[in-house]
Amino acid sequence: MSTSETKTTAYSYSVEYILDRSHFEETFDESVVINTSPKRYLKSVAFLVAGFLMTITELSPYVAYFFIGLGAVEALQVRFNRAWWLMRQLISKSANNPVNLTIDDNGIHTKSTYIDHHLAWDDVYRIAETSQGFLLTTQLTKHYVSKRCLDDTCSDFIRKKMN
Repeated sequence: MSTSETKTTAYSYSVEYILDRSHFEETFDESVVINTSPKRYLKSVAFLVAGFLMTITELSPYVAYFFIGLGAVEALQVRFNRAWWLMRQLISKSANNPVNLTIDDNGIHTKSTYIDHHLAWDDVYRIAETSQGFLLTTQLTKHYVSKRCLDDTCSDFIRKKMN
């Protein structure tokens, strides 16, 4: 190797953590923006109105009751958004299982018994640092990486990817 050449070493960081309740709570709190607009209840109101209108028609009352129930469940989901989301995560197959997280020059690879996901750095168009982690935005969705499972070097590596 000549003196003008420099050898670059590939960066790689791996850690294992458990997808527990505290992880899901942090993920929701850091990544979801709560919409406080009354418009978020429109779908539940539409189901309720449709159900009540069906009760005065010749349709089966069971269909009407189904729509009324659907409207009520939708309203509860909107009102208790965090608890609803958290409950769905905690009853999933992935909950309370170990996850291997690998962050390297190619991207972020998450692997467990039920998940095998690779997020390439080229697919990430925005990285925002939150108080407890990093929010990575792709064309389709947002991904959250908690700082509690990262060391300082790995956090600095992700910050460099922000630029």
